[in-house]
Order: sequence, then C-alpha cells, then structure tokens
Amino acid sequence: MRRRELIQTLALAGVAPMVGGLAQAQTTGTVRQLYPGMSLAALLAASADGDTIEVMPGTYRAQVGVITQRVLTIRGVGSTRPVFQADGVSAEGKGILVVRQADNVRIENLEFRGARVPDLNGAGIRFERGRLTVGNCAFVDNEMGILTGNDATSELEVINSDFGYTGRSPAATSPYPPHQLYAGRIKRLTMTGCYFHDGYIGHLLKSRARENVILYNQLVDSVDGKASYEMDFPEGGLVWAIGNVIGQSPLSPNSTMLSYGAETSSATVHGLYLSHNTFVNDRSAGCTFVRVGAARLAAGLDMRFVNNLLLGTGDVATGSSAWVGTSGNFKTAISVLQAPWSRNYRLVTGSPLRGKGVVQGSAGGRSLVPTAEFKLPLGTVALASRTTWSPGAYQ
Repeated sequence: MRRRELIQTLALAGVAPMVGGLAQAQTTGTVRQLYPGMSLAALLAASADGDTIEVMPGTYRAQVGVITQRVLTIRGVGSTRPVFQADGVSAEGKGILVVRQADNVRIENLEFRGARVPDLNGAGIRFERGRLTVGNCAFVDNEMGILTGNDATSELEVINSDFGYTGRSPAATSPYPPHQLYAGRIKRLTMTGCYFHDGYIGHLLKSRARENVILYNQLVDSVDGKASYEMDFPEGGLVWAIGNVIGQSPLSPNSTMLSYGAETSSATVHGLYLSHNTFVNDRSAGCTFVRVGAARLAAGLDMRFVNNLLLGTGDVATGSSAWVGTSGNFKTAISVLQAPWSRNYRLVTGSPLRGKGVVQGSAGGRSLVPTAEFKLPLGTVALASRTTWSPGAYQ
C-alpha cells in the first residue's frame, strides 16, 4: 500500500487520475496533490525522488517550476486537462516547467499555455538532461512547445499530445523562430500518436537528435497555419518516419515539407527511412515533399522510401530513384482521399490504389511495417495483421 500525503484537506469526490491510455509508472514515493491557489514551485521543492504530484482540475495562472528530482511523475487529474497558464511568468527565464536532470520523469495530462520569455524561446516544457516522457499533454500559444538541450545521452518520448496555435509574438526576423517541438542534439526522440497544427514562422517539428522514431502522427498545419517546414532534421541522423500524415498549409512561407540534412552534422550514422506516410500539399505554388541536403547526398546516405503517398502539386529532391519502380510510392491528386478537410485521410472507397503497396522490409535495423494508425483526436489504434497493403498512413 503506498502512502498518500494530502497537502490540502479539501476532498474532491468522484475524480480519478486520467492519463489518456498511457501505462502508469510504478509509484514508490509520496503522492501529493496540487489544487488551484497552491504554489507549484513550493510543492516541487517539497517533493522527493519517486513522488507523484496529482494536479487537480482548474487553471493555474503564473505557476511555474523547476523539476530537480531524477524520478518524478506530474499527472493531471480528470477528463479535462488542468491548465498551466504562464501569464508572463517563467521558471529561470526558460518556460513553464524546466526539467533539470531526469532519470525517469513523466509529465501527463496537462496543458501548457502562453509561455513567453525575453529571448523569445519560452517553452511549455524545457527539457535539459536525462529521460523524459510526455503523454496526453497539450501545448498551446507558446513560443516553443517542448524545447530540449543538447545533452548527447538524453531521450525524449512524446505520446498522444497536441501541439497547436504557435505564439505569434516573435517577429519574422527573430533569431529564435517558434517551433512546436524542437529537439536538440540528444540521443533519441520518439513521437507517437501526436497532432501538430497551426504553426507560425518556425517548424512544426525540428530535431537534431541522433535517432528519430516518428510513428503514426498527424502534422497538418491547417488552413490558417503559417509554419515553415512540417518536419525538419537539419543535421540528418537516423530518421524512421512511419504512418504519418504530413500536411502543408496554403499559407506556408516555405515550399519544403520534410527537410533532411540541410546543415553540417557531428553525427556519424545517417539514414532516412519513410514508410506509409501521406504527404498532402495545399500550397497552390507547389512544394518539395521531401528534400535532402546536397552535402548529405554527396557524403552518401542510406535511404529507403516505401508505400508513401505524395498528394498535390510538388516533387521530391532526394537524389534517389527509390521513389519510383516497385517501391509502392505514388504521386497523385488530393482527391484520392475521402475528406482531408475534416482530417479523414483514408483512400476513397474503391480507389485503384488500394492494395498497391509492397512488402516493406526493414531499414537501419528497424522494421518499416506499420503496426498502428493515428486515431482522432489523439493517439493510435493497432492494425490487424494483413497480407496486402495500401500506400499511405491508413489501410
């Protein structure tokens, strides 16, 4: 039986923890509760390794804090995420929550809103070092949703989370364009079942991680979004992108949707592996669905592209013939989809593309076979086993 310390005697009847289907970490320490009107910083200071902080429903204005514990869970309670509203306040001039040095820190079922700092890279969560799992969270109207440091041993996993409505306070000339998720030179980024939308100037996803495992997400900038790239891996590294929907807004200032290897890199292993992704371009001026930097191509790059859909006006710039032939990739019109305006990216009934996928195989030591699909509004649903495949993110 675990010990429960009630920080406040107020009882909240009928409310149970809700973590959006995520497996809960084993709790070994004290379970503490945060209610509106209490101090998040004080509760963090009172907590020890292994503790859990349950955040009760409500809006927490100007409540920010630094997590110094190596093992800690912060979990919102209830079916509606509790909201941390920055209101012009930040922890250490960095963001709403700063994760200093984690062995296993979990942040679940919370909304982070309105992060602003003087240097224009205020984050909902600033992750500096260690291992962090973020699940069933929302990041709204921040300069950066999640921003990491450059620790080469760090790992970030983001599950079933919503990133949207990037803060529009920075000017277009800002040295820190606002990205919804920006991973620095960490060991690994894993992202599953997330929805990215309504960007501004910066990218929906930018990562310098050595390994990037991007599975079953929707990164669709929406009709009013003004993101630059939807996915950017400027230093290359290893990228497995499987089962994602990647959509460019008609208002995008940049024609490229997925950019890889545009900058120099200290990484020693590189590979770009795209399987069962659906690219949707709504930009009338056309686009480059996937672009690989010239220097990275010249240095040699392991690439595999299988069963992807490229929809709308555009082309690829990858220096590879892997898009053609028997690889199951198709470039065609958006009209092959059922209702993309309502986030239904399945092929129309009776489409001649159905069943035209090929055997995926593996690349870079990982299988390219999808085992799930993105499920509205967030999360994934498992795919049943099958003998035939269709191109794109949905079967």
